[in-house]
Amino acid sequence: MSESLHVVCTHCHAVNRVPALRIDDAPTCGRCQQPLFQGLPVALDGTHFDKHLKGDLPLVVDFWAPWCGPCKTMAPQFAAAAQQLEPHMRLAKIDTEAEQALGARFGIRSIPTMVLFHNGRELARKSGALATRDIVAWARSVLK
Repeated sequence: MSESLHVVCTHCHAVNRVPALRIDDAPTCGRCQQPLFQGLPVALDGTHFDKHLKGDLPLVVDFWAPWCGPCKTMAPQFAAAAQQLEPHMRLAKIDTEAEQALGARFGIRSIPTMVLFHNGRELARKSGALATRDIVAWARSVLK
């Protein structure tokens, strides 16, 4: 692990350098003073996605749509997974109806689909609604 991590704020999208040994100490954003971690997925759009993708934290993205029943079923499970995985991973949601270009860019063919990125690269993907424990186990297993 490097000496410091570049963590993108979920509020103002500023990049913050956080000492790796202090990641568990509830760091706040240097620009907006908001907590960097709240145990909730962040809704991303095309404007801010690449900035979060380039951060040092692994990024687990739930590609979903508001009309999708399984997506609605998985939403609280994904939120609960964020509580367990932060601050060592960032969880994000992308509405494929509103952000069709991002869905096309990553070849999303079915929803919900989770994609785990690290260092700007896709490491794994999994389609279908999952329970919290399965989301957490999958994300951790990819990074082992």
